Amino acid sequence: MLGKNHRLKKMRTICLCLLLIVVSLGLISCGDRLESTGDSPSPQPLKSKLSEVAPPPVIRELAQTLESYQPQVSILSPKSNQLLQDTSVNVQLQVRDLPLFQNEALSIGPHLNLILDNEPSRPIYNVKDSFLLEDLSPGTHSIRVFASRPWDESFKNEGAYDQVTFHIFSKTEDNNPDLSQPLLTYNSPQGTYGAEPILLDFYLTNAPLHLVAQQKEDDQISDWRIRATINGQSFLLDSWQPVYLKGFNEGKNWVQLEFIDEAGNNIKNVFNNTVRVITYQPNGEDTLSKLVRGELSLAVARGLVDPNYQPPTPPLEEPPIVEPETPVVIEPETTQPVEPESPVVIEPEATQPIEPESPVVIEPETTQPIEPETEANALEAEITTNESDRLK
Repeated sequence: MLGKNHRLKKMRTICLCLLLIVVSLGLISCGDRLESTGDSPSPQPLKSKLSEVAPPPVIRELAQTLESYQPQVSILSPKSNQLLQDTSVNVQLQVRDLPLFQNEALSIGPHLNLILDNEPSRPIYNVKDSFLLEDLSPGTHSIRVFASRPWDESFKNEGAYDQVTFHIFSKTEDNNPDLSQPLLTYNSPQGTYGAEPILLDFYLTNAPLHLVAQQKEDDQISDWRIRATINGQSFLLDSWQPVYLKGFNEGKNWVQLEFIDEAGNNIKNVFNNTVRVITYQPNGEDTLSKLVRGELSLAVARGLVDPNYQPPTPPLEEPPIVEPETPVVIEPETTQPVEPESPVVIEPEATQPIEPESPVVIEPETTQPIEPETEANALEAEITTNESDRLK
């Protein structure tokens, strides 16, 4: 009996262990679906690490000015499901409660972003006149339009977006979104950027509110998330807000946005999985780069959100007022008239008249006349002298 009870306890322990293993494997598999899709390639090592940062200060200030607007966008032409017999289509747009303009000095301003099918958007600053989309391929096409701030952040109020699907010669399944399903419209980034942080932005259509979707687990309302992948680094967004990111590689970068449900599965609809290639070149000199780096003062940047704004004119430097110097009048010194000096007359000294000296008469010495010696006298004198010397 004891042996039987021991065997039962051992069997129960083994079953409990097996049950724990099965539950653990199930939890792990659910976590994998939330992090990545099964057919996604392994992320490549990144040269840089992305990080979310606060919006640039000047952009935050300008955004407050635009909060009072609730733009209402409409596509007047072409009509929904219109069948055209030409490869060109005339587009006419309308917007209310948002002034569209392009600042002449800064080259940007509030505008509409128009997307044909899933091509990169093009800015529209004037809706007074219609324009042509040319050389369209036969088949079905879609136009999506939404209001945008000067720095390309989309307005997200009710009515700020419109879309229309039309056909060239014939209908096809391409570019034909299901209007009953949630739809993701990729907005930013696109093109070339000269400064960080870079805006990540999108527009959602038919996306249920999170609070409604999370009220009951067994309802038919599916919760949603946006999976963003930049250069292989993925992260999830569960709120419809603009995101500013730093850490892009210099040169080419790729950005992918996917609309997924609460289980991590893609929500099937055209345009719900979009990839763009952008270029990041630091030290850009365009208006957006200067705005992001804070090189445009708020006084100048206000011209981006108000068409009637006149930036304060810097006061001209007035030349210093030079008071005329009081001329120094040099008054002549009061002097006594100078009487002309009497000429100095040099009178000759009174001298005694110099009497002429009597000439000194040098009288010649009285000498006896020297008689000339004759040879005979000389001979006689010599003989006499010799005789006298001998006698001595």
